[in-house]
Amino acid sequence: MSERLAGLLLPAFSPRREGDLGIGDTRAMREWIDLAAENGMGFVQLLPINETGSDDSPYNAISSVALEPLYLTMEEVPGLTDAELNDARERVEAVGDLGEGVKPSASAVDYHQVRRVKRALLELAWARWDQAGSALHEAFEAFRRKESDWLGDYCAYRWLMDRAGGTEAWDLWPRAWHSVTGARQFLEMQREMDEAMVDSRLSFFAWVQWLCFQQWRDVRRYGDSKGVKLMGDIPIGVSRYSADVFFGRKDFDLNWCGGAPPETMFKHDRFIQKWGQNWGIPLYRWDRMEEEGFPWWRQRIDKLTDIFRIFRIDHILGFYRIYAFPWRPQQNGEFLELDKKEAAKRTGGELPGWSPRPDDTVSNKAANCADGDLRLKVILEAAGDAEVVGEDLGCVPDYVRPHLASLEIAGFRIPHWDFDEEGKVIPGDELPECSFATYATHDHHPIPAMWEDLRAQSVDESLEKKERVDAAEQLRLMMEFAGIKRLEPFTDEILWKLINALMASKSRYAAIMVNDLFGMTDRINQPGTVGPQNWTFRLPKTAQEYRNDPAWGLLKASVADSARSQR
Repeated sequence: MSERLAGLLLPAFSPRREGDLGIGDTRAMREWIDLAAENGMGFVQLLPINETGSDDSPYNAISSVALEPLYLTMEEVPGLTDAELNDARERVEAVGDLGEGVKPSASAVDYHQVRRVKRALLELAWARWDQAGSALHEAFEAFRRKESDWLGDYCAYRWLMDRAGGTEAWDLWPRAWHSVTGARQFLEMQREMDEAMVDSRLSFFAWVQWLCFQQWRDVRRYGDSKGVKLMGDIPIGVSRYSADVFFGRKDFDLNWCGGAPPETMFKHDRFIQKWGQNWGIPLYRWDRMEEEGFPWWRQRIDKLTDIFRIFRIDHILGFYRIYAFPWRPQQNGEFLELDKKEAAKRTGGELPGWSPRPDDTVSNKAANCADGDLRLKVILEAAGDAEVVGEDLGCVPDYVRPHLASLEIAGFRIPHWDFDEEGKVIPGDELPECSFATYATHDHHPIPAMWEDLRAQSVDESLEKKERVDAAEQLRLMMEFAGIKRLEPFTDEILWKLINALMASKSRYAAIMVNDLFGMTDRINQPGTVGPQNWTFRLPKTAQEYRNDPAWGLLKASVADSARSQR
């Protein structure tokens, strides 16, 4: 049996430190690793850290490998002076007033401003790169050689983005560049006109990635030295607008978009209730990938495990089958008012549904499970000694959880969603050892907001009876799981009864979100919405300012009492 570990979900953009530039960075992450280690936490869980484009969602990256430069600690970039860094800090404007005594920059991440300021600093440092020592140059060139399988195409894609005004939407680039052949011809034509300039630009993007990998590998080593594992996140899909899809279209079906089936809980979104969630990610051509031995997946996992000792596979259900749309998200509005017959007429007969097949027969279930078995064994082989967690929430077929357990992939257990045939909550000491227990993911309310939201819904006469009953039932299950006898407004006592019950569970991993720890109600993301409320959450204090917060003492005691440990 593996050791039972306690973890903290902390998005890389959320921590704050003295002197940062409006977003979390690798130095701030090391400060939080210190806090985690001091309080018995075995892992720190991050969201994806791959580079994004104009969409700030970490689940919509422009590369399955390249890392997000926004998380660079600029003090550790060679070639920058203290004066230049101080000037950059002054240019990072505050987004909101955090109150007396709260210092650095903004209460939320202003991605546009952070990108502008950090890009300017990187360009400044690159202009001085020739002055760097020979050891640094040798390390950079060694990185370029070792990572050439993916780095060349990524750098070309970033160069093309810049030439197109910064957009990653390659179907909006000049028509001559829409094909791989046309794009490469344009690049070579520009190189013939000004070889030094083009090569410098390509080298710049490679250099930035060298900095990113260097800093994040240092964070991993630091975590290892403190007994705290970094836990990463790998999205099920990759953006249509990515270097992977642009240069590797043979592996992707651009006529279909992955997503999730209709869900009535999304009251704010009629489209999701009627048709489902259309994420816009192209489907994989699994057959072709299999014929080639899954090289793209092996590379993706290999680079991920450079940094993370544990990783979560987002929507692992997609390895078995995925809900797919024959139109892109930009067209959702065209289909909102149509019935299925009208929609099929518009698409030429295709409708949203399960790909490659639904789970409607015994033989289909067996085929889907066999597909998942083949693909996930490749992931496990590529992962080596890294630990794998599968986010198996949503419409879960009955074969998935037993199959994941057979592969030693820990599936999710959310107490108020897990109950037996009689409607009783599954006690913590009866949860599977090979599981990941938590009350919420980044897509949900933190515990305080969740409790009050469910309590309000349970008595809201404006809601349908089923909604009120469902809310009351979730509250009952949470109370039963934590041994809470009476329904009351949320208090710190309720919070710690819930956290203590989670930590005491049999699950191999038990994790809370950082906003849970401090009793906050701020959300990280609200699915089905687009806006500044998503992916911009920043903690109001630095790690040092949180060091003496009483929540740490309570958490440390909870971890110790539950016999969870660092490995």
